[in-house]
Amino acid sequence: MELHDKLEIKFRLDVNQKRALNKLKLFSVSDLLFHFPIRYSDISEVKRVVDLIPGDMATVYGKISKLKTKKGFRSKIPMAEGQIEDLSGKIKITWFNQAYLAKMLHDGENVKLTGKVTQGKNGIYLANPEFEKMLDMPIDSHDTLFRNPTLLREGLGEGLSYPIYAETRGITSKWFYHAIEKILREKSLDNLEDYIPADILKKYSLPTLKTALIWIHKPKNKNDAESARKRFAFEEVFCIQLERQHDKFEYRKNKSFQIRPEKKDVQDFLERFPFKPTNSQSKSIETILADMTKNFPMSRLLEGDVGSGKTAVAATASYVLLKDNLQTAYMAPTEILANQHFYSFIQYFTHTGIQIGLITGSGCKKFPSKINPKEATIISRAQLLKWVANGQIPILIGTHALIQKTVKFKNLALVVIDEQHRFGTAQRRKLVRKDGVAPHLLSMTATPIPRTLALTIYGDLDLSLLDEMPAGRKQIITEIITPNKRLETYEKIRQELKNGRQLYVICPRIFEPDPEKELALNVKSAVEEAKRLKKEIFREYEIGVLHSKMSKEKKEEVMQEFTEGKIHILCATSVVEVGVNVPNATVIIIEGAERFGLAQLHQLRGRVIRSTHQAYCYIFAEAKSEKTIARLKALKTAKNGFELAELDLTLRGAGELGGTKQWGITDLGMEAIKNIKMVEAARTEAIRLIEEDPELIKYPLLKAKVKSKAGEFHFE
Repeated sequence: MELHDKLEIKFRLDVNQKRALNKLKLFSVSDLLFHFPIRYSDISEVKRVVDLIPGDMATVYGKISKLKTKKGFRSKIPMAEGQIEDLSGKIKITWFNQAYLAKMLHDGENVKLTGKVTQGKNGIYLANPEFEKMLDMPIDSHDTLFRNPTLLREGLGEGLSYPIYAETRGITSKWFYHAIEKILREKSLDNLEDYIPADILKKYSLPTLKTALIWIHKPKNKNDAESARKRFAFEEVFCIQLERQHDKFEYRKNKSFQIRPEKKDVQDFLERFPFKPTNSQSKSIETILADMTKNFPMSRLLEGDVGSGKTAVAATASYVLLKDNLQTAYMAPTEILANQHFYSFIQYFTHTGIQIGLITGSGCKKFPSKINPKEATIISRAQLLKWVANGQIPILIGTHALIQKTVKFKNLALVVIDEQHRFGTAQRRKLVRKDGVAPHLLSMTATPIPRTLALTIYGDLDLSLLDEMPAGRKQIITEIITPNKRLETYEKIRQELKNGRQLYVICPRIFEPDPEKELALNVKSAVEEAKRLKKEIFREYEIGVLHSKMSKEKKEEVMQEFTEGKIHILCATSVVEVGVNVPNATVIIIEGAERFGLAQLHQLRGRVIRSTHQAYCYIFAEAKSEKTIARLKALKTAKNGFELAELDLTLRGAGELGGTKQWGITDLGMEAIKNIKMVEAARTEAIRLIEEDPELIKYPLLKAKVKSKAGEFHFE
């Protein structure tokens, strides 16, 4: 069996199995080998029937009986049923959608079953257990299993005895188990070459590819499984790092504008701010200006909490270009944010007398207006583009419209990207002039992420952190509200609304699902909550709704009305734009808070820290578990979003971190993100390889692997 063989050629597949494998993107023998187990049935999970507890994933050894097939009373789902008995008692077994299993097993057989202990109307049962026939296994006593050295030698007590794979409708974990057994039995891995260089494997004590694949599917013990997982976790971060470091290498091949800022000019500009820059702002400005003195383009990411003053740092970087008649392009993710930054920059630069442009899908503006020098004016797109092309407009702010072919700059020296941190190679190439001169690049984000994740995902960017808030900002009063305090809290909020303030209400979902599920989930939706609040609580106030299923134009319209104070209460999902500046909105309710990550809750809370008014965040949590409440309490004690992101990684696990799926990292790769030493090792090796051999000419297998993993990888 060859690794490139198609699965349908090597395995008998029915229609449902084909559909399931396509859904999982498994087409070849190689794909199947890289579909790793999510866990293993462990001897420590072996329990006596009498000790089973609902919710457990447990392994039971015993004699099977009363096997039969039937159909669900209402659902008409084909099922197999039976029971398993050991010396302590018996428990029912149910296999849903797998009626054929009743014919594969026979009454009186000794079996090992691994499944979830589920509470039913008539008692507990094992749901959809994996089975293994144990032909000669003595099952007269559990002590036999744990103490008999012969059984241990035969692999029944070595810890990891059965891999469990992620399933989808139409295909079971057991199918994967037997299919992979067949692949390994046919020695398909005998001629397998490793793509990770041997010296790296040796340096970090990682198994070879062949060994790792065997160990991850058929580990003899826990150490084997952990070594294999460590290898594949390292590999994933290593491949991402190679892509990012190559990206950085390519961009740095270009020349850029060498800026020589005068310290006194910078100081004078900073003194005009309505606040004294924080230490982290001053340090970031210093680092960015130092980057801009080099003859290759800067690639830097500025991370900072909502309200930490990133725009002021970007304005300072833009200011030092003016004396050399160089230009800045500032790109924001939405029209509302682009407009917001346009007016912020007008305040920063009014004293300089320069012109500032705005370009969005809705139209173009310029400051100052000839008629009224203190106001902006609407101008035609053609006129704006003409002034940008001849250098008359040194600062242009806009949405993605900025990087269209029709927008030509005379001397573009700095590109600032707000909340679009993965501004990839393809977009960067659009910025490079024909003469090989590229602008400096400053990306900015208010999304707090753990350092290990930042080092991996933004491996091509140097990092600067803004971890302080400007002086004078009041701490947000954060309260965790239990259901019995809800009405009392609404009255406190009413007082703020009476004082002219505005309110955000954030809900985990957009619409209500069907009533039965809603009852079970107890999750509020933005649409229904808006109706409920209007009908029962805040009748006298205008309530708007905002969510991702609305058109771009409708979203912009609602946000504009909220910004102008026409809407007093905004019910939204977490789609509420990062950085939207509504200083008058000083109260936020977050419904179903336990469903959000800590870093995401912190970011949502940041929407109300835009003024010197006292801000309030009310966290409405339905969960009653101490662990959940303890996690939410961290919001009251953590100093900043980065601290919370690290805590989230520890408490909830990398796979549950808000937004991790968007990074394109598997759950296995996310395990590596918890390990700073592994991330730094992968980064160090990637930097070394790209410095020695930028196009990986000596490592063709590794180059092919990285290309296959990365959607956007530009080795020449």
